[in-house]
Amino acid sequence: MEFKKLNNGLMLPVVGFGTWNVRNDIGRKTLLKALECGYRLIDTATMYQNENIVGKAIKESQIPRQELFITSKIYRPDTSYKSAYMSIERSLNELQTDYLDLILIHEPYKNSTDMYEAMIDAYNKGLVKALGVSNFSKEYYLNFIKEAKVIPSVNQVESHVYYPQLKLNECLKEYGTIMQSWGSFTEGRKEIFKEPVLVELGLKHHKSSAQIALRYLVQNGIAVIPKSSTASRMKENLEIFDFNLDESDLKKIETLDTGKSLFNWYS
Repeated sequence: MEFKKLNNGLMLPVVGFGTWNVRNDIGRKTLLKALECGYRLIDTATMYQNENIVGKAIKESQIPRQELFITSKIYRPDTSYKSAYMSIERSLNELQTDYLDLILIHEPYKNSTDMYEAMIDAYNKGLVKALGVSNFSKEYYLNFIKEAKVIPSVNQVESHVYYPQLKLNECLKEYGTIMQSWGSFTEGRKEIFKEPVLVELGLKHHKSSAQIALRYLVQNGIAVIPKSSTASRMKENLEIFDFNLDESDLKKIETLDTGKSLFNWYS
């Protein structure tokens, strides 16, 4: 596994495991499988309604807490200072942990700065190790950091070969914020695994189209949190650090960029 150093010194695994729609006992087993495969970053959110499942799986895995990186997110209606702070406390309780490695504002809200103040206080008390945002466009991010007392460590956004948001990534780098991709495989919005360019490059590098898609993001400095339910695919998604895409490969993949969100974000 490779890591990225956040702006406060915390080390972020470049590849993590996303848990959107991972629920119930099947979800618990899926998470255990992911942890057995070697995932150490687990990404959840209050909105996903699965923090308790994530907490149970982590406990059952018996992996030492210090080896794990747990991310969660705050969303509506917890957009006031008080409710945001209480949301963090609820997440800790649901996840059965004393601290979160990273807490994010799930999307831009009118009261994002109030929420962030609560997150900063939780950070100062050791309840969270790093602070960040999610789904913040370049414009919203730049306006937000004018008011923020702490520059976000992470901005988690939609990013895939059809909409990598490389310009946003460059902007974030200037201020020391790491970009992390959700929807790395488009969540079924496109047949990415059959994409001819990715299939062709997969044959060239003896990798799958999924591995090529992830490698493209990682080589552009973007962390990823793909999701899968099968052990073979889980392992495959971790095996992207033993090859590099050359300049011609990168240029071919760049042709897939439509410049448009598949999820109606950032319009």
